[in-house]
Amino acid sequence: MPDSSNPLTEIYRDQWLLAVHKPAGLLVHRSPIDRHETEFALQYARSLNGGDHVYPVHRLDRPTSGVLLFARDPDTARALGQAMMAGEVSKTYLAVVRGWPPEAGTIDYPLREEPDDKRKRHDPQPVREAVTHYRRLATTEIPVAIERYPTSRYSLVELHPETGRKHQLRRHMKHISHPIIGDANHGRGRHNRYFAERFGEGRLLLAATHLSFCHPVSGERICLCAPPEPGFKRVLDLFDQLPDDWRQLLTDH
Repeated sequence: MPDSSNPLTEIYRDQWLLAVHKPAGLLVHRSPIDRHETEFALQYARSLNGGDHVYPVHRLDRPTSGVLLFARDPDTARALGQAMMAGEVSKTYLAVVRGWPPEAGTIDYPLREEPDDKRKRHDPQPVREAVTHYRRLATTEIPVAIERYPTSRYSLVELHPETGRKHQLRRHMKHISHPIIGDANHGRGRHNRYFAERFGEGRLLLAATHLSFCHPVSGERICLCAPPEPGFKRVLDLFDQLPDDWRQLLTDH
């Protein structure tokens, strides 16, 4: 029987891997940014693993929900880490952004590293290559004047990061002037407040929905998926027409 006190939902498990859905607001592991936090996805995943150690293969930002993968032994973690570095792991995210971006495109914009320790944020940091591919899935225009126009436009987009820089998706969408709704650091406050008031939840509208990779032991192609959380799903009612592949994911779960 699932533990009702555990915020993680198990998606996949075998001898080597454990995949879960992480809710928004939960840190993956201890961080210098949030020194006072006492709850982490890592400890909850360990609980699902019978108390044995698990090893995070990647990370999701605290406000981002979605698929999170752990290895159940160091060798598997090392193999998957190498696959990540080699670009052999495919990630897909769903986001609601301000405005109507082009139907599809690639954002090739290097990003300066952001240290976890705020005391080091003024130190010189290296600039790394960063590439994100996107596809616009749906658009909406609502009769609400949030800024200087009588109506406000939003889009639902699919995001595929080719690299894994810190806050890459949030920073890249801001770079093309289509920030993700609910992003307190890179977004627009008026739009964030409108969505928080209308839907009763001020969350970042970014979810990791798909993760695809070759199993490090069997070689089988593994495709993990999880729909957005209910609070995110409520926002999707703004969009009338969704592509068939996304509509199926959202209605089958």
